[in-house]
Amino acid sequence: MHFVFMGVAGSGKTTVAHQVAERLGLPFAEADTFHPRANIDKMAAGVPLTDADRWPWLRELAGWISGHDARGQDSVMACSALRRDYRDVLRGGARDVHFLHMDGPEQVILDRIAARPDHFMPPALLRSQLDTLEALGADEEGAVFDVRLDVDTLVERALGYVEQRMGPTFA
Repeated sequence: MHFVFMGVAGSGKTTVAHQVAERLGLPFAEADTFHPRANIDKMAAGVPLTDADRWPWLRELAGWISGHDARGQDSVMACSALRRDYRDVLRGGARDVHFLHMDGPEQVILDRIAARPDHFMPPALLRSQLDTLEALGADEEGAVFDVRLDVDTLVERALGYVEQRMGPTFA
């Protein structure tokens, strides 16, 4: 099984996903590290990515999932996965991909972005991400987590979701 922690920048997806992966001993990928320099430079300049920028990046992420699946390894990834068609590409990497959507009020997320000056994503791009974001469809495997909760609670709830799907033999 593969678990993609999704959401806009500043939602805490990387923090929670990394802790879940660490606790379960699963391979972890931060999708931002797969972006080519041109994408990072574009976002750092306050310019939203286009689909033409995203498709090769998403296919590379699906390949990462597929590689782990081929080796019989479960995995955890932090990736914005804002639209269903982006999630469809990620689902193309393996049969069993779940999405854990870190979601919350715009102001809470904006405050978090503003508090991390070392990240390439400027606060001005949050609105474009929120405008792009599509909620999980009823037919998409996943769950929504409220980012107003503290990190420890989010990690525990996400762990519960993951462990329940992986079954008692994993835990």
